[in-house]
Amino acid sequence: MIRVPAVPVPLDAAEREWPAMVAALLKTRPDQVRACRLVKRSVDARRKGDVHLRLTLDVEVAGDEEAILKRCHGLQVSKAPVPFVSPTRAAGRSFRRRPVVVGCGPAGLFAALTLAKAGAMPLLVERGQDALTRKARVDAFFAGGPLDPESNIQFGEGGAGTFSDGKLSTGIKDPRCAEVLNTFAACGAPDEILWQAKPHIGTDHLLPVVRNMRLALEALGGTVRFGTRLTGLIIERGVLRGVRLGSEEIETDAVVLAIGHSSRDTFEMLRDAGVSMKAKPFSIGARVEHPQGMIDRAQYGSFAGHAALGAAEYKLSARLAGGRGVYTFCMCPGGVVVAAASEAGGVVTNGMSAFARDGANANSALLVNVGPEDFGGGPLSGMEFQRRWERLAFDMGGGKYRAPAQLVGDFLSGRATRDLGGVTPTYRPGVTPGDLRGCLPPFVTEAMAEGIRRFERQLHGFAMPDAVLIGVETRSSSPVRVERDETGQAFPRGLYPAGEGAGYAGGILSAAADGIYIAERVLSAKLAE
Repeated sequence: MIRVPAVPVPLDAAEREWPAMVAALLKTRPDQVRACRLVKRSVDARRKGDVHLRLTLDVEVAGDEEAILKRCHGLQVSKAPVPFVSPTRAAGRSFRRRPVVVGCGPAGLFAALTLAKAGAMPLLVERGQDALTRKARVDAFFAGGPLDPESNIQFGEGGAGTFSDGKLSTGIKDPRCAEVLNTFAACGAPDEILWQAKPHIGTDHLLPVVRNMRLALEALGGTVRFGTRLTGLIIERGVLRGVRLGSEEIETDAVVLAIGHSSRDTFEMLRDAGVSMKAKPFSIGARVEHPQGMIDRAQYGSFAGHAALGAAEYKLSARLAGGRGVYTFCMCPGGVVVAAASEAGGVVTNGMSAFARDGANANSALLVNVGPEDFGGGPLSGMEFQRRWERLAFDMGGGKYRAPAQLVGDFLSGRATRDLGGVTPTYRPGVTPGDLRGCLPPFVTEAMAEGIRRFERQLHGFAMPDAVLIGVETRSSSPVRVERDETGQAFPRGLYPAGEGAGYAGGILSAAADGIYIAERVLSAKLAE
């Protein structure tokens, strides 16, 4: 097979037309192209008058592949790579005590699956509830009911990413990413994730997918316990000997710590236990909502609405004077802004889309980089920094987890919003008009305002006066890094930090790949004993 990248294809082209297009690029006859398999599809909208697709195809050809590769030198045509297979050798017999995985987000789920495939029969514990129970509690919270601090947008089966756009794009080049995508597809995710340049699952598909992953784990000998929180580590002479789950003690000598970025009480327990941690940079800001139709027209021009394109996305960034960055993050086409609180008395926002992305609004985080120089050097100082602004947002919203909101036009003019305009906010339990400068640091709001002005030049309409800012977004990534060495272990030995919460990933795909990596480190350590 030959991999042919960046094949330009009109939006209306049929799959049967691909062989002729590939043959032209390979400088061979169409009948020499026996089959084409789609590897990646992206949209090229750099010229609004010529929006088209770019396909990467694995091609089976008749004749001498080497001759074709030589003839196409300079076109980046190459042999199709061999798929990555995780080295999950049957190592279960090496475990005198079953390994424990803490956290049922992507890092924990994939770590547990990898261990289970090796016969290690892991115990996976999660403080939140299973996906269906969790969704019912989240829906009740959105409707104005009480916050469940143990099972919410942040905690429960699938982790924080379950209630998101389900983005599966990443900047890392880890070959484990292909295994993650294949696993999701095998568990019921749409096949499109295997070839989309920017794949996403959508919350509506993620809920059954993570349930199917859990069932697969249990079929392999793993055990899953919901409503179970890690409350302590049992350490002897610098070596992990067990864990405390509430009042229960379980012996183990390998714990995968995949707790997510919001398990603040667990971070405090780890600090008190002597686990080495440090504060790390992250970002804060607000969600911004625009009409999806406006974004479509800005990105695709007259091609907006074409069935081959779907809802348009954007990704914008700028480096400001002094070096601070402002950028959009986790853009949700056709989505909603969601209440993502996990502690009483704090308001946090995030974004979520269904797979169809067919909502009236587009939303994205508008974030500004912050670091220890902004909030102090203690290992949990970033966490306390987040809490401060979340509590101010709760107060500004008037309680009951309503979020403060401000029109972009008012924000740029430095005045509080009294009445909303043509964009209806999607956040539930509801918003309270006001001035976000009351719940974000001045240097952040100044950077956000400058970012909006710059982004208007990149995406016409971004600074539309009726667009709505909803605050605050503080959980862009973990404020903590739990330090680990080249074996994947922290202090105490036998503790394996993993995923976004430990500071080693930045999204579903990279967290899942890190979970596989850490499980491989656990298996390697046991095989070496």
